[in-house]
Amino acid sequence: MNRQKKLQQLFKAKAKKASAKLAPKSKEKYISKADRAKLEAQANPESTTGAETPS
Repeated sequence: MNRQKKLQQLFKAKAKKASAKLAPKSKEKYISKADRAKLEAQANPESTTGAETPS
């Protein structure tokens, strides 16, 4: 009985992992703060990330 139960547990665990891989991801990929700053600088080349000088 114990051997059969253990095999069933292993089978269920492998099936669960396989179905989890096929499921769509709910979280977006993490983008670091430095990468976000680079992307923003590329999108807005005229703006600077430093402090703005008052006129």
